[in-house]
Amino acid sequence: MVMKVYSAEFKADAVALYLSDPKNTFEGVGKDLGISRETLRNWVRAERARKGQAAGTSGSPRAAQTAEVASDDVLKEENKQLRARISELETEREILRRAAKYFAGETNW
Repeated sequence: MVMKVYSAEFKADAVALYLSDPKNTFEGVGKDLGISRETLRNWVRAERARKGQAAGTSGSPRAAQTAEVASDDVLKEENKQLRARISELETEREILRRAAKYFAGETNW
């Protein structure tokens, strides 16, 4: 079996997603991300160990264990990138709409 290599950012995001809502399960989040539940469970254990938390603390809410919130600069940069992507997609949609309109008018025989 081939071992996949995941970036540290992907792992951190997966762990943060799991910890963000107490209703999340390893199975559900793993399926959504395309990873096995055991892989996600190991990443969560490693993160909890890194932060000095017990892996089996069942009484404490996971919401309190979420990853640190990104700084304002990171959020601003991400918003800038997302707005640029939205603009690009809107332009592409407009081009396709015009092309469809042009070709629909061309088929009137």
